[in-house]
Amino acid sequence: MSGRTQLMWDEAVTGYDFGRDHPMDPVRLVLTRSLVDALGLDREVSVVAAKTAGESTLRLVHREDYIGAVRAASADPASADQSYGLGTTDDPAFAGMHEASALIAGQSVGAAEAVWRGEALHAVNFAGGLHHAMPGAASGFCVYNDAALAIARLLELGAERVAYIDVDVHHGDGVQAAFWEDPRVLTVSLHEHPRTLFPQTGWPEETGADSAQGSAVNVALPAGTGDEGWLRAFHAVVPELLADFRPQVLVTQHGADTHFEDPLAHLAVSLDAQRAVQVACHELAHEYADGRWVALGGGGYAVVEVVPRSWTHLVGIAAGKPVDPVTMIPEGWRQEVYARTRQLGPVRMTDGRWPVSWASWEDGYDPADRLDQAVLATRRAVFPLRGLLP
Repeated sequence: MSGRTQLMWDEAVTGYDFGRDHPMDPVRLVLTRSLVDALGLDREVSVVAAKTAGESTLRLVHREDYIGAVRAASADPASADQSYGLGTTDDPAFAGMHEASALIAGQSVGAAEAVWRGEALHAVNFAGGLHHAMPGAASGFCVYNDAALAIARLLELGAERVAYIDVDVHHGDGVQAAFWEDPRVLTVSLHEHPRTLFPQTGWPEETGADSAQGSAVNVALPAGTGDEGWLRAFHAVVPELLADFRPQVLVTQHGADTHFEDPLAHLAVSLDAQRAVQVACHELAHEYADGRWVALGGGGYAVVEVVPRSWTHLVGIAAGKPVDPVTMIPEGWRQEVYARTRQLGPVRMTDGRWPVSWASWEDGYDPADRLDQAVLATRRAVFPLRGLLP
C-alpha cells in the first residue's frame, strides 16, 4: 500500500458558490489551498483532481427525481423547485450548481476509491463534508452529500464496516439518514445540542433503525462547550466504539464551525483543539482501520481567521508532516488574504492554547455537570446496544 497522501483538488470546486452574501463563501477553499502551498505541504502530498460524480454514482444515495431537480435548477436557477430544498435562503439555486456539486462529490468518492484500492493510505477533500444533503432534498448549504456518497462507494467496492466520525458543530443528519438501516456503517456525530442549533436533530436517542440498532451515535453538546469538554466528549465515546466496531475504513468530517469565532453557532472550541481531534482521528485510523483514512472538510464560516488554518493542519497531519502550532504564517499568504477579502489574516497557526488537555472519562464523571450529562446520555443510549458498558 502506498504511503502517499492524496489531496483532492480541482480549482472548479470553487464554483460551488451560493452568492455574495451567503455564509458559504468559496474564498475559504481558495485560501486553504493557498496556505497549504505557502507552508510547503503541497510537496508532501499527491494533488489529484478526481472525475465528476456521474449519475450512477449520485444515485447510490440520491433519488433520481432529486438529481433531475438539481439539474433543472442548475440550468435555470429561477425555476428551482423549493419542494426539493432548492432556491431557498439556505440553498439558493445558481447556474452550474449541479456541475459544481457533482465535482465536489467526485473528489470525495475518488478519495474513498484511492484509499480502498491502496493507491493512497490517506486522502483529504476539504471542499467536501456536505453532510446535510438528504436523498431527496438539499439542506443546510449542501446539495449532494459527498460524505454519504464516499461511504456508499466503499460499500459498493466491498467494504463491510465503515466508520464515519463527524465533528462539525451541526449534526451530520444527512449521513445518518443515508445509513439509518445499514449496520455496516457506524455514524458518530458530536455537535451542538439540537435545542439550540440547526438541524434540530441528533438527540442521543437516535440510535439507528431496528435493523441497525446502535449504528447511529449522537453526542449533543451544551452550547458554550469549550476545548476541555469537547475533547473529553470525543475521547469518552469515539475510541471505545471504534475498538468494538473494527472499521476497515475511517471517514471523518472536520467542520471548522465549532470554533469560538464562528458566526453561526455557539460552541467555544479553539483551533488547537480542532487540531488535537484531527491528530486523534489519524491515530484511530491507524489503530483500528489499518491506516485507511478519508478526511473531509465541512462547515466553517470564519472564512479567513479559522477555516484555512484548521484544514491546513488537517492536510499536514494526513501527510505525516504536521504543522507546529507555533509556526508563523508566511507574509505572502497574509497579503493574498488582504487582497481577496480586505481582512487581516492570522499570524500564527495556533490560537495560543496548545497543548490542549482534558480529563479522561475513565477517571470518573460528575453527574451534575452538563457536559458529563451529555456524554452519559449517549453512552446509556448506545453502548448497551453494542454490548458495551455505559
